[in-house]
Amino acid sequence: MTQKNQIVTFGCRLNIYESEVMREVSDQSGLENAIIFNTCAVTSEAERQGRQAIRKARRENPDKKIIVTGCAAQINPDLYGKMPEVDQVLGNHEKMKADSFAATNTKKVLVNDIMSVKETATHLVTSFDGKTRAFVEVQNGCDHRCTFCTIPYGRGNSRSVPIGAITEQVQKLTEEGFTEVILTGVDVTSYGSDLPATPTLGQMMKRLLARVPELKRLRLSSLDPVEVDDDLFNLIENEPRLMPHLHISLQAGDDMILKRMKRRHLRQDVIDFCQKVRAMRPDVAFGADVITGFPTETDHMFENTRQLIEECEIAYMHVFPYSPRQGTPAAKMPQVDKQIAKKRAGVLREVGEINLDRLLKSMVGSTQNILVENNNVGRCENFAQVLLPFNGEPNQIVRGKIIGVQSNKLIMED
Repeated sequence: MTQKNQIVTFGCRLNIYESEVMREVSDQSGLENAIIFNTCAVTSEAERQGRQAIRKARRENPDKKIIVTGCAAQINPDLYGKMPEVDQVLGNHEKMKADSFAATNTKKVLVNDIMSVKETATHLVTSFDGKTRAFVEVQNGCDHRCTFCTIPYGRGNSRSVPIGAITEQVQKLTEEGFTEVILTGVDVTSYGSDLPATPTLGQMMKRLLARVPELKRLRLSSLDPVEVDDDLFNLIENEPRLMPHLHISLQAGDDMILKRMKRRHLRQDVIDFCQKVRAMRPDVAFGADVITGFPTETDHMFENTRQLIEECEIAYMHVFPYSPRQGTPAAKMPQVDKQIAKKRAGVLREVGEINLDRLLKSMVGSTQNILVENNNVGRCENFAQVLLPFNGEPNQIVRGKIIGVQSNKLIMED
């Protein structure tokens, strides 16, 4: 009997998408009885968890082939190649090709120079294991060099998927029954700068929505607030199929820390962005990625971040205590005590919980369009989770009145 391959995914939504590509190409290659780890390198903790999971998998599955790929493997292939639990290491470019998983590939470490990759090949993925919404890669890599980040060395420079290929994939996904699609990438708002005629992200999304009228819901994975173009603002204001849920790549709310991070925005840029979007789309909900305890961050600097999250009413918080990444400029800066960084992360998560609670309570009494995810759980357009009074069919949109809040979830009327 054929043994199906297992894929373990760490990290971002782009990794989720790429894991589905690997599921298809590894099957095509004839690979069987393998566990593929798609690793993340965004923090040292993410890498530690990945290595821990690899060791555990080997103890529990002595007969399976263990393949490690993803950003951590791309950045430090020798480390994973030397792990006795690992049979093979593949780079981020190689993991997307069936040949890499074939029995004819006998190299233990197959990782190329990611900076030499100039294009992002599109892959038609029409099944997302256990997922209601589908992810579509529109961009990969990053041209920026934030002082804390190793991701460009795992992903390479920014490169965009042509509009026609994106449209083709979304069309196929709607035919497969997907109601909602999330556009994902490493630096999505840089989309198009490497393509002929340099289309912006907003222009691409306008064409996509026009060409695939059957698509009911479109989301963005994250964005840089100072790179949002006029066409995207126009969609936010006037396109009901673009969901009112925007996740900001914030990182900090203090100008000095943002400069030391080498970010492209300042504190006021984020405040202005949130105010502008909220005036256009009052039902919008914001999320954000934030790092606490960045080198040199004082109590006052941290307080600026806390106040920004409170003022902008950011409800969906992804908070990471800073961890130094070898080879980055930030690792050489004066470090903040790890316990202080951890404590500050807890404070920001509490502010996010308060903001989320306020958002959910403001929705009580309203009627919402809810995408059924599984059984009796769904999501509103602004990404709020809803407990349904019935077991619905996944990918179905139901309309119902919200009558209460329970454990960070809305309750729909029976």
